[in-house]
Amino acid sequence: MSTKENQFKVFAGNSNPLLAKKIVEYMDTRLGDCEVSTFADGEVNVKINETVRGFDVYLIQSIAPPVNNNIMELLIMIDALRRASAASISVIIPYFGYARQDRKARGRDPITAKLVANLITTAGATRVVTIDLHAEQIQGFFDIPVDNLWSFPIFSKYFLEEMKLTQHDTVVVSPDVGGVKRARKFAQKLGSSLAILDKRRPKDNVAEVINVIGEVEGANCIIFDDIIDTGGSLVAAAETLHNKGAKKIIAAATHGIFSLNAVEKLQNSSIDKIIVTDTIYHKELPDKFVELNSSELLGEAIVRIRKNLSVSILFR
Repeated sequence: MSTKENQFKVFAGNSNPLLAKKIVEYMDTRLGDCEVSTFADGEVNVKINETVRGFDVYLIQSIAPPVNNNIMELLIMIDALRRASAASISVIIPYFGYARQDRKARGRDPITAKLVANLITTAGATRVVTIDLHAEQIQGFFDIPVDNLWSFPIFSKYFLEEMKLTQHDTVVVSPDVGGVKRARKFAQKLGSSLAILDKRRPKDNVAEVINVIGEVEGANCIIFDDIIDTGGSLVAAAETLHNKGAKKIIAAATHGIFSLNAVEKLQNSSIDKIIVTDTIYHKELPDKFVELNSSELLGEAIVRIRKNLSVSILFR
């Protein structure tokens, strides 16, 4: 006879309901019954409307804009599930906000990524699953297991099957030195060459491209990154590649934040196509934008975690 400790339930906050629905459809299950609302003064109110006692619970919530509201939803839901005696609480965070604050770049800087990790652990999470952490060392900020999934299989499938780019005329471009490992894995999957942009940041959300390391003339260039925020550095990178003779410029990034007027800026830029995944919810994007489905990657990772199978096999 099966017992509750062999069963699981999936819940979701309000950050990305469409992605949560696609994940449970892939897993052939349903979302648990819960209500996440706010009081008149803005306080988050969570009600779990079904039993979770003894169940393994998977909680889906991106730390995406509005960042602070979504992180409070996440923490309060974890607390509610822990106090309701869930056997385990695995938090599925497709986009991990605050990840760019991962070190002291200047004196008196906070390390907010570590603070967020502490909050999630203290609230009662037993595992974290995310996609493309901005800095891999953030996994070490947690004292619980972390599965940092790579997004390159999603993109490689699209470029090889939908766009049908060939190896000899495609170059994957890392937007900075810090993103070389991510871009190299993607280039290896496509079988293409790699180029690197040498840039500096005089201040936050501002980037200046100084040099291009690698050959891009006459090539289809794919700028591959983890985040597009305001879009300023991406537009500058595209202009540099265009001036170096690139034939076609495509931007691919896991997380499309698109702050301020980023969508308009990118739509009017020299970039031919902007491709992101659906880790962050967007109601509507212009025709130059393509949004790829990440639910199969996340759903399969959850299934494998449930069965104690390897997750890394997904990235071979």
